[in-house]
Amino acid sequence: MKAVPNIISAFRICLVPIFIVTYFSDMRDSKVYAAIIYAVATLSDFLDGFLARKYSASSNLGKVLDPLGDKLMIIAVMASITIDRLIPVWAVIAVGVKELLMATGGFVVHKKAGAEIPPSNIIGKVSTVVFFLVCVALMLFRDIPRTAAIAMISVAIALTFFALVSYANTFFSVMRNKNKG
Repeated sequence: MKAVPNIISAFRICLVPIFIVTYFSDMRDSKVYAAIIYAVATLSDFLDGFLARKYSASSNLGKVLDPLGDKLMIIAVMASITIDRLIPVWAVIAVGVKELLMATGGFVVHKKAGAEIPPSNIIGKVSTVVFFLVCVALMLFRDIPRTAAIAMISVAIALTFFALVSYANTFFSVMRNKNKG
């Protein structure tokens, strides 16, 4: 059972190129199929985390695979809807910067403080769900006016940056505690 969360994370990573190929394919309803792939990836993220916690199946490999799968899928989705001109380029850059900051913060906490990377919190989970819903809406409802699409993705990005601030507070707290002890 300990390997199951890692297998699910690896599966999610394998879904990234499948999402991209499906999204840009000429087949009928390609965006619907791409949204389904994204939904499966998102659900698998929640499932692997649940299983890892429930069965104490956390591993160092999983601590790399899980966030890697998340970041790859998020960047793939954002890049795809940006290439498709549904959202502006600044949106994918903002998400890329946020993901880079999250990865760097987690790495610093782990290496410098020797602490475990803090788990996701409710703010992070809510922002993930909102981000998912916005991206799926943009993929499926192609007639959303550009100003509305920009407003939607702006709200989703604002929430992810709010989650980043929340995680940063946790990271700084861990670092302060390490320096005190």
